Amino acid sequence: MVRVGIVGIGFMGMIHYLAYQKTRGAKVAAIATRDRKRLAGDWRGIQGNFGPPGTLMDLGPIGLYERWQDLLADPKIDLVDICLPPALHEKVAVAALAAGKHVLCEKPIALTMAEGKKMAQAAKRAGKQLLVGHVLPFFPEYAYARQLIAGGKYGRLLGGHFKRIVSDPLWLKDFYDPKAVGGPVIDLHIHDAHFIRLICGMPKAVYSTGRTRGEVVEFVNTQFLFDDRDLIVTATSGVIQQQGRGFTHALEIYLEKATLLYDFAVLGGVPTASMPLTLLTPDGKAVQPKLPEVDAFAAELTEAARAVHSGRASEVLSGELALDALTLSHRETESVLKQRLVKI
Repeated sequence: MVRVGIVGIGFMGMIHYLAYQKTRGAKVAAIATRDRKRLAGDWRGIQGNFGPPGTLMDLGPIGLYERWQDLLADPKIDLVDICLPPALHEKVAVAALAAGKHVLCEKPIALTMAEGKKMAQAAKRAGKQLLVGHVLPFFPEYAYARQLIAGGKYGRLLGGHFKRIVSDPLWLKDFYDPKAVGGPVIDLHIHDAHFIRLICGMPKAVYSTGRTRGEVVEFVNTQFLFDDRDLIVTATSGVIQQQGRGFTHALEIYLEKATLLYDFAVLGGVPTASMPLTLLTPDGKAVQPKLPEVDAFAAELTEAARAVHSGRASEVLSGELALDALTLSHRETESVLKQRLVKI
């Protein structure tokens, strides 16, 4: 059993805590937060753009720490799960690895490439795993897409379009601060950048257009360019000002002999699948595959526990893949600002 210490109890810290209750091979042994109310189990002030609202929690016998440094010193902890703002990822991850702990860091791996590389180097020095919580591949629709592409039944991948749009997250005061959270490209679009890298390999260049807010890109359209000129991949992501659509993510994936469609949104607070996952087959049919009922975060954390317990790195949660996703996000921002194609 992998014993986990969660550092940071905000929205994602809460989501991870709840998911560990459904996770095979791992359990929460401690949490660390400076917020004394949350340390006492009063999580009612926590909110996000999906999932349940915060409530009163019975934290039971787990270790409770105000200082994350004290959690790192706890000999019972095997894996430190970092759910702090991105600006703090490097500092805590490097310290945790030096303390002999494995690390699962919520995405993005860091705000800058230099910070992310320091984390990877610290993991190598310590001989511990650095895992990054890119959860998108564990959602049933995206997991199905990966399996369909890898299986080759409908031929090779010819491209796709990915969409990820949210209303303005007004509860996140530092969302548009490039030195705190990083803005919509680094915090939001990086999900699709990671998935595109996972299924397509690393692009050779990007061409992005977009709208900025302050120092960050608020809304972006990107074309990813590959050595394979037949591979046509685009993505749209960012923030809109209408609060009626809290969240949406969608995909279209084009194979030689089939197309996969999916579009999900939270409209007026109601989860709505305007296009359930649908496979367009060569014989003209539109088939809706039966998907397993999976908690994506529990599946992600189960994979992290497997990697730590077995000593075998995770293909999906690797720090190297997370660094590639961060690279793509920065190059897209550069392309918007310079109004030209940018090589990777």
